[in-house]
Amino acid sequence: QIQVCEVPLELRPAAEQWRHLLLERVAETCDALMEKYLHERPISESELRAGLRQATVRNLLQPVFCGSALRHVGVRPLLDGVVDYLPSPLDVPPVEGRRSLDDPMVEVRRPDPQEPLAALVFKVVPEKPVDLYYVRVYSGRLRGGSRVLNSVRGRKENVSRLFRMFAKRREQLEEAEAGDIVAVVGLKSSLTGDTLCDAKHPIVLPDIQFAPTVVSMAIEPRSSADRERLSEALAALARQDPTFTAKGDPETGQMIISGMGELHLEVLTNRLMRDMGLAVRVGRPRVSYRETIARPAEAEGRFIRQTGGRGHYAVVRLRLEPFTPSADEKAIQFVSAVRGGAISQRFIPAVRAGVEEAARGGVLAGYPMRNLKITLLDGAEHEVDSSELAFERAARLAFEEAARDAAPALMEPIMRLEVVTPDCYFGAVNGDLHGRRAVIVGTEMRGGHRVIHAQAPLAAMFGYANSLRSLTQGRASSSMEFSHYAVVPPHVADDILSGTG
Repeated sequence: QIQVCEVPLELRPAAEQWRHLLLERVAETCDALMEKYLHERPISESELRAGLRQATVRNLLQPVFCGSALRHVGVRPLLDGVVDYLPSPLDVPPVEGRRSLDDPMVEVRRPDPQEPLAALVFKVVPEKPVDLYYVRVYSGRLRGGSRVLNSVRGRKENVSRLFRMFAKRREQLEEAEAGDIVAVVGLKSSLTGDTLCDAKHPIVLPDIQFAPTVVSMAIEPRSSADRERLSEALAALARQDPTFTAKGDPETGQMIISGMGELHLEVLTNRLMRDMGLAVRVGRPRVSYRETIARPAEAEGRFIRQTGGRGHYAVVRLRLEPFTPSADEKAIQFVSAVRGGAISQRFIPAVRAGVEEAARGGVLAGYPMRNLKITLLDGAEHEVDSSELAFERAARLAFEEAARDAAPALMEPIMRLEVVTPDCYFGAVNGDLHGRRAVIVGTEMRGGHRVIHAQAPLAAMFGYANSLRSLTQGRASSSMEFSHYAVVPPHVADDILSGTG
């Protein structure tokens, strides 16, 4: 039961102080409000809401709401804030995408129901008997009982029914239009990040970028009879959580699950046991290392074979150089700088496929490579004997030779860490973090506790929550999330590559 009442007398001074600060911050973003504020004229609630909304849409202010979903405290003001302050579809520019995965031609969709359909699948919830797909409609209309194109998968999908969701309650709709967020039943092949569109007006919207998985562990059922059930359950988890993967290890035959941290995998394995009734065993967490290069290098790959009939002929010259991708760039960039038709345009995708496949296998210890820029410099072909297969093989040979000459190095995931501890334990906690190769970014006092901001390699942070409890008699807490990949120090890399790290 929610009641709206006057602020208690003992809290009124603090409430007035914070409201004064709110008025001041919002007025700083709006000349009309600032004039009223400076002349001490009253600012109405509607004017304050409008000013805060404009500041939020312009990304000048970010409203913060406090509450607890578990106890249903502050949930209604939060939802009202979404309506009052966040931008509507009309407040953002038209969305841009590509005509298809193979066609870079830019397509633009305005948030208009009269435009061709463009919608993005942003969440998949496994349900029985059919899965529920959450979809944001950017343009056009999405109708129940229609067929649409999944432009990422290249398949047509049936949209059986549409629902508007109200927590656990759902309301069936005949259609949804630009700006709506709805749940869809009937899709079969779609995944998070896929585009649904009109088949006559295809478009691929920008996909959702997810951080790479950083922790892996082996998992197996306690009973061999549950092996198929486990595979199905892992596939269902992967469909609803794009930051989780499950795949078989061809060398050991084990099932390997990967995620964003030790706690992430612990929560998912508990779901397997609690919600799906599976008894499983898990191995020790393993770090998902990556490989990179430290300096530029060039190499030529030649794949020339003559077997009596039609032969194989391809020559590829590549340059590899290190680069640091931005948040919206891929970890590996491929660029063609071929001039004069040395390699026909139809063979360029094969070269790209060859180098990307080689990069997935690494050159040091079989870890995927990242932070690379690969430039196709030159090559040669034969009018009869050249083929996509030949250029793919030649590209792999060139890549492997160049990567070995480019000072390959091992990379490890670095986690962003926050530790909240009573000040009396700061020395012990700080010393323990330094022993884990952590870098202290800064400290601050918050509510009588010391807050430590640090970056630490994931490999050194397994079991940290238990260690922290022991160090502080259970009075400290920590949170951790993936930050970036960094080169492993040489002495640590030697231990990892030798199998002792």
